[in-house]
Amino acid sequence: MALRSPSPPAAALGRAVTSSGRPFEVGGAVLLLPDGPPASLRRPGALSHAAQLPLARSLARSCRDEGLVTHVVRYRHRGWNDDAADPAADAHWAAAEIVRRYGDVPVCLAGHGMGGRAALRGAGHPAVTSVLAMSPWLPDRRGPESEAEPVKQLAGRRVLIVHGTDDAHTDPELSYALAARAKKANRDTCRFEVHSDGHALRQHRDEVEALAADFVRGSLFARPYARPLTDALAAPPPLGLRMPLAAGFGRSLRH
Repeated sequence: MALRSPSPPAAALGRAVTSSGRPFEVGGAVLLLPDGPPASLRRPGALSHAAQLPLARSLARSCRDEGLVTHVVRYRHRGWNDDAADPAADAHWAAAEIVRRYGDVPVCLAGHGMGGRAALRGAGHPAVTSVLAMSPWLPDRRGPESEAEPVKQLAGRRVLIVHGTDDAHTDPELSYALAARAKKANRDTCRFEVHSDGHALRQHRDEVEALAADFVRGSLFARPYARPLTDALAAPPPLGLRMPLAAGFGRSLRH
């Protein structure tokens, strides 16, 4: 890995995404955490930021009555970078920045790929009440438990993991194993499997966005979850951690 710069660029929040161009009282925030490579000290490009905007806009529209604001986090570095876990540190900073800007509002960390791991790892900030990890990239460590990805920071948070069963980039079984460990300490953990979908979750994008919106509404604003999400949170392993995301989810939700 290249030597670190003595003055790395600062993390930043992308422009606020809301459902209205007019000022309103912010009731909650979602921080979108982009994907990235395992190692790189380069500044992230515009593409990784742009890839998160459709979900940011979808969530803002779905929660327009609750005063939701979404931001895409601009990392200092595009890579995870071993023990530095740079995106997780940036997620923690971003949660603190939300509090500075908007006051004591609940925060959901939502990430894809490497950003999913950053969301899970950065959940320890006190403003974070929920975590949405999509196709999370996790280390394939088969050593002692002390080397496993930590889960204690997820205690007291609502946690949703979504993973495509045909993901060739990040192993779905690793996210299942992490969810099983997290469930032991935090019953408010569930995981949905998107059958036949890959890493980008494009084939069932509408269903994934609907599930994400339902999770955010329920977790940040105490709205009732849709029945499949309620059942997944309540079910013991493995049922609640291998819940299939049904085709058409979101078109005819029944609470």
